[in-house]
Amino acid sequence: MSAPDPALARVTGTRFRHVLNVGSGPAHPGKLHAAFHTPLWREVRLDVEPKVQPDILSSMVDMRASVPDASFDAVWSSHNLEHLSAHEVPLALAEFARVLTPDGFALVTCPDVEEVARFILERGIEEVAYPSAAGPVTPIDMLWGHRASIEAGYGFMAHRTGFTLSSLARQVLDSGFAEVRLSRSRFALWALCLKPGCRLESLSADFARTEQAELLGVEAGGEPSAAPP
Repeated sequence: MSAPDPALARVTGTRFRHVLNVGSGPAHPGKLHAAFHTPLWREVRLDVEPKVQPDILSSMVDMRASVPDASFDAVWSSHNLEHLSAHEVPLALAEFARVLTPDGFALVTCPDVEEVARFILERGIEEVAYPSAAGPVTPIDMLWGHRASIEAGYGFMAHRTGFTLSSLARQVLDSGFAEVRLSRSRFALWALCLKPGCRLESLSADFARTEQAELLGVEAGGEPSAAPP
């Protein structure tokens, strides 16, 4: 994603917003969620692998040495959390909350273990669920990591934990977020994690034309938003 012209912000009086793409992998515009594909969003890539040349070289589990408190407007986490050990997930989510501004949000997606389980019961564990750029994806790949990639030497592709809608919501809320709004799509869970000062109306323009616009309204499948009592 190209950086916006600073002169534009000065003329319009609009401040650029910054999104931290955690576990970003190699630079590629398609890896950033469509909600951030507007001129006023600026991406900062964070990854633990130096070969992908991230802007910030760090683990998402502990970013304190590299990312100050309240320094980002948004965090984008696409299929990262399942690569962590279960005990590391709360640490990562707490880091997401820490680096966000008081009105910031995190958008998180990861495999939907319940949906994968249903597919296994109906079709089998080695049946192809869908094609991907890395090759055919089966339930084994979704649960434990893409086999072909791991065989090719990318051991970091292995999955070490998993989530249901309720377990993901619980862990988000226990990590310093005020609210989490949930949906499902194509073997994936989606969570829009809101800091206390974040207002849904401020996100409507960014999400309006994306598949996750439902996160700002009624959740897919009639799932209610989860919020602390």
